[in-house]
Amino acid sequence: MKLETNILLKNKFFKLLIIIFSVVYLSACNMYRPTSVKDVPINEKDKRQKNIQEGRGLTLLSNKNRNTGGNFNFANSNPMWRATINILDFMPFSNVDYGGGIIITDWYTDESNLNESLKISIQFLTSEIRSDALKVKIYKKDCSISENCKVDEIKSNMGNDIKLAILKEAAKIEKNSQVVNDEYKVIDPK
Repeated sequence: MKLETNILLKNKFFKLLIIIFSVVYLSACNMYRPTSVKDVPINEKDKRQKNIQEGRGLTLLSNKNRNTGGNFNFANSNPMWRATINILDFMPFSNVDYGGGIIITDWYTDESNLNESLKISIQFLTSEIRSDALKVKIYKKDCSISENCKVDEIKSNMGNDIKLAILKEAAKIEKNSQVVNDEYKVIDPK
C-alpha cells in the first residue's frame, strides 16, 4: 500500500514538473506578445488596409519585378466571373475554380418536374467581355425510374441565353466599376 502511494506521488510530481517546464519553456519562446487595441484595427477593411501598407500578405506572380507575364485579376475583380456568380446564384455550385476558369453547378431540380435535373458548366476562355469568352454546356438528367437515369447534353438556345445574360451583367458591372491602383472600385451609378 505504501509502495503504491509512493508511485502515485512520483507520477503526480512528474506530471507537475512537466507542466511547469512546458509553461516556462513556452513563455521563453515569446509566443505571447501583448498588443494595444489602438495598434490593431478591429474592422476587417482596416486590417486589410494596414496589412497592405505594411507589405504583408502573399503575392503570387507579381508583375512589378518581372518584364513578362499576364494580368492576373482576383475573382472578385473580374466582371465576367462576378456576373456568372450573380446569374447562377439560384443554383448550388459543385465546383468553382477561378484559377482553372470553370464553374460547375450541382444538379438542379425545379419543383414543377422532379424527374428532370439540370447541371450547367461554364468555362472561361478569357477574362475579356466578349461573346467567345465563355463556353456554356448544359446537361439534363432524366430519372423516370430512380435506378435508371439518363444524362444528355442539351443542344438548345438555353446555353446562348445564359451566355447573353452573363455578358449583359458583366457589361453592367464593368460600367459601374473603375480601376484604381490595380483594384476595382465600385462607382455610384448616379
